[in-house]
Amino acid sequence: MMAICSPLRSYQAMLFIPLPFVVALLLLVLFVTVLRRDEEAQPNRPFLALILFAVLQSILAGLRWGYGVQAVGVIAPVTAAMVPPLAYAGVSRLVRTSRRPLAARIALHAVPAAVILLLMVSRRDVIDIALVLVFVGYALAILLLMRPGADALRLAPFEGAVPAYRAIIFAAVALCLSASVDIFVFLDFTWAHGEHALTLISVSNLAVLVILGIAAAAASRSQAPAETVEAALKPETTEDKETIATVDALMEAKRLYRDANLNLDRLARKAGIPARQISAAINRAMDKNVSQYVNDYRIGEACRLLTATQKSVTEVMFEVGFQTKSNFNREFRRVTDMTPLAWRQKKGAGFPPVSS
Repeated sequence: MMAICSPLRSYQAMLFIPLPFVVALLLLVLFVTVLRRDEEAQPNRPFLALILFAVLQSILAGLRWGYGVQAVGVIAPVTAAMVPPLAYAGVSRLVRTSRRPLAARIALHAVPAAVILLLMVSRRDVIDIALVLVFVGYALAILLLMRPGADALRLAPFEGAVPAYRAIIFAAVALCLSASVDIFVFLDFTWAHGEHALTLISVSNLAVLVILGIAAAAASRSQAPAETVEAALKPETTEDKETIATVDALMEAKRLYRDANLNLDRLARKAGIPARQISAAINRAMDKNVSQYVNDYRIGEACRLLTATQKSVTEVMFEVGFQTKSNFNREFRRVTDMTPLAWRQKKGAGFPPVSS
């Protein structure tokens, strides 16, 4: 009742919290969640840093557009220039191992921020254009790495390859969207004296930061993406048959698919065959990616276990190499067109009901 009787006084005492601060808090919670989730595994540090930089960018946006702190305008372009390199570095860690020394890689990805810093001193009028080029350039570089589809993620476990692939594509699209927003803001300041800049930034850029944060979190976990044009155009070769025969023998003899952390790079080392050769052979001969090929083996054994044993669905899931029920159920449906429980009920009618 006091608030209703004294609306002006209550309003003046109320603390204004800009939307970017709320976004920053949500991204910070996401960072802590990812950090705890990956504490037992080797973390993808560039993706973790990407989430933190998204938090920083959101805070800077809140200070500038919510409280009118213009001084952050000196920092924001430099920190913004670090976002695309971090996204690319995170993807690279799933695609290939770099032969460059760590110091050389850091220096290379620090170039965009250094360029923006120099432009802050010498040519502030072209900073927006430079940032657009950085964002678009790195987005195209990421898409180039992803040309082979999910099989490009040689160092990502097969179970999480497809979700990680999709998250990375979303991240690349988000970088392009951010570049588009920068272009619109630049034109708005040029033609309309920034009349619509606040609305554009508060909605679009915050959406981009959220997309990048979620994509980084999803990709760090490492229907299927389209096959490569190269694989679709080339017919199956004798070498393809020999490659698949070698990998098949390895799968059946050693049951490598049971390894939840199996990835294309590890499979290539076990088989003694280049990863690209395995990927191309399976793409051409079977019209599927390596992730699907390995999961076919996993689902095949899962079907056998569900039919011949009384193990729970969860026990079967872990035994054949899956780590999450969502991936297990999705792949089981892809192969059998039914759920694991429906399969058990249809094929294992002689067994008493078993809980999942």
